Amino acid sequence: MEMKNFTGGQNLQAVAELYCSVEFTGEVHGELVFLSVVNTFLSITAFLGNTLILVALRKDTSIHPPSKLLYRNLAITDLCVGIIVAPLYVARSTSVVNKRWDICYYAYLTAYFASVTLCSVSLITLTAISVDRLLALRLGLRYRQVVTLKRTRLIAIGGWIVSVVGASTSFLNLRIVSLCRYIVLAFCLVTTICAYTKIFMSLPHNQIHVQNHVVQGQSSQANTLNIARYRKAVHGALWVQVTLVICYLPFFIAVALIIQRGRSLSTYLALQFTLTLVYLNSSLNPLLYCWKNREVRQGVKETLQQLHLCIN
Repeated sequence: MEMKNFTGGQNLQAVAELYCSVEFTGEVHGELVFLSVVNTFLSITAFLGNTLILVALRKDTSIHPPSKLLYRNLAITDLCVGIIVAPLYVARSTSVVNKRWDICYYAYLTAYFASVTLCSVSLITLTAISVDRLLALRLGLRYRQVVTLKRTRLIAIGGWIVSVVGASTSFLNLRIVSLCRYIVLAFCLVTTICAYTKIFMSLPHNQIHVQNHVVQGQSSQANTLNIARYRKAVHGALWVQVTLVICYLPFFIAVALIIQRGRSLSTYLALQFTLTLVYLNSSLNPLLYCWKNREVRQGVKETLQQLHLCIN
């Protein structure tokens, strides 16, 4: 493929016009058709998987309500990727192939805004989950008094507001938005890494404390069970975090290449493939929830059994 460099403007509308033009996309129809098929499948799996997770979380009474709210928030963002972002991506790609540039333009603007908003909410929510797990370990009995449903709801709403405002600024200057995105990403990753590092450093000391209670003849069966459950919850949240980083990292690398080298057909294709990897994350999360959480897995099984009975 011949390499062409397109500088374009630095606002979202100019980039949408660039990416929705025959001069820029005339040589990549085959790749876009392939990605449209993949994203159609991911849209269906993200919708079905996260719907089941939301139903299962509603039935699960073992998770502390503020923690459940954060997982619900994350599942909602993944669900929105399945029913909003991925279909918009398919609409944009197919409109390019069919040379419907007006549909492509508005689909690109809407998909970009929704993608930035939902990805930001996911990052903020996962960071909040890591801090929540750290507070559960450090605060002990005070945890339920400090981490309340009302405060967690305010954090979740604040995350949505910040994400929507950040996505809205994309219509002004994309370069500034991209830099701010990297700052937010770095802050979330550093906070998450510090939280999990402190958790795994503190867990052995907490286990020794419980064993001392056993030696002193105090009842610690409940504490031991709580520690075992806590470890599973931490490992489950960590798996979700690592999977998100793996799925998102190639996209951020592609964006960095565009900032450094400018827009070209090769960077455009890299962006499309890495975007699909980002959307894949929304289909993987339900599998991780079922794998790492027995109660959620049981809730999903019961829901599927009820659906099977209703169909039959």
